[in-house]
Amino acid sequence: MNYSNHQPIPNLPKLELPKVVIVGGGFGGLKLAMSLRNSLFQVILLDKNNYHQFQPLFYQVATAGLEPSAISFPLRKIFHGASNMSFRMAEAEGVDTKAKRLYTDIGYIDYDFLVLAMGADTNYFGAKNIEYYSSPMKTVSEALYIRNKIISNYERAITLPTMEERKSLMNMVIVGGGPTGVELAGAMAELRNNVFPKDYPELSFKNMKVVLIEAGPKLLGAMSEQAQNHALRYLQELGVEVFLSTKVLDYDGKEVSIEGKEPIQTQTLLWAAGIKPNRIEGFDSSQYAGNGRMLVDEYNRLIGSEGVFVLGDQCLLPEGSFPKGHPQVAQVAIQQAKNLSKNLFKIRDGENMTAFRYKDLGSMATVGRKLAVVDLPFVKFQGLLAWLTWLFVHLMAILGVKNKLFIFLDWSWNYLSFDPSLRLLIKPKYVRASERKELIEEKSS
Repeated sequence: MNYSNHQPIPNLPKLELPKVVIVGGGFGGLKLAMSLRNSLFQVILLDKNNYHQFQPLFYQVATAGLEPSAISFPLRKIFHGASNMSFRMAEAEGVDTKAKRLYTDIGYIDYDFLVLAMGADTNYFGAKNIEYYSSPMKTVSEALYIRNKIISNYERAITLPTMEERKSLMNMVIVGGGPTGVELAGAMAELRNNVFPKDYPELSFKNMKVVLIEAGPKLLGAMSEQAQNHALRYLQELGVEVFLSTKVLDYDGKEVSIEGKEPIQTQTLLWAAGIKPNRIEGFDSSQYAGNGRMLVDEYNRLIGSEGVFVLGDQCLLPEGSFPKGHPQVAQVAIQQAKNLSKNLFKIRDGENMTAFRYKDLGSMATVGRKLAVVDLPFVKFQGLLAWLTWLFVHLMAILGVKNKLFIFLDWSWNYLSFDPSLRLLIKPKYVRASERKELIEEKSS
């Protein structure tokens, strides 16, 4: 890409401080920025959205349990009163590591330290039809799109005369047996069992399938066997059809082709089967692992580039019990960001840096109302107590007192009434071609 016509990003404060440019306002990038607040660094955070997204609760937006604003937090609000910090809504395009310059769609910026925390996107493993017709869930807007699609399908289904015509609109297929897939399947089954029959009494939901397909032999592959078995049983009790060791071969928008099984008619295929790191131009192929993650040392420094650090899903650091790299979860990014913030101060003061060591705090997944599985380093448990633990941990992790309060009220109402109140079909307004870049989230290539 030719960057010769790029100009410096205007209106950035000129401070006589080392400049830390952070690309990505996810868990890692945001934690690092907050750790450097009011410090002797100039911090510039870039993200293509002007808000932080709490990804573990996307599925609740998709299934009408929470409103999008409840799990999103304005990035600019976090920096109120911090004179050393700036935010720009921009998309990173490329890096000139020799000149220490980052190019974006709004101009370029020179850096002393560049931190890439761009996260990951959906991985379709080369299946073009599935990529075109299925629905991913890696952003708030994608979760909202799924909510609209589901509600639209039922509004259309109720106008069709025969069950055969309604089948593909009513069936739901979810691919991927990780926490996102399991939580989506459980939430969809509860909507089918308890909510949709009240909204659409003319439809028979006994014929509606909720199917979860996993290519591996177990659900929740990273969790304990105890958690895996309980999650499978909970889903089956909710009426979810679970296909393990099963591959999806193709999807044409109306029918899912499955290895060794009859095709399933559905117009809603939710893809939660894998992720791939986001990439940026300007780095050599030798700096990437085979899976697209960037190779870093124990201090999260990108191997082969001075002054560049990589955090979270985007980086690969073989370590001890993680010879193939750390799991691509929020806790890794947060802990790496904490360690890097300390190391930046040590670099400034001429001290030796501290190597990153991941501390596994455990993992958890919720399957439905009063059903969850929790693996902690010292204990594993399931059921009601696990569900309450899951609620508490996620509520405390949400940014903002207002968001915490709204989510607590929503969850309380949904628990007492079993009737989430956000089943609204809000169609996007037509956007003129001249405004689409600013107002529409583009599909990743």
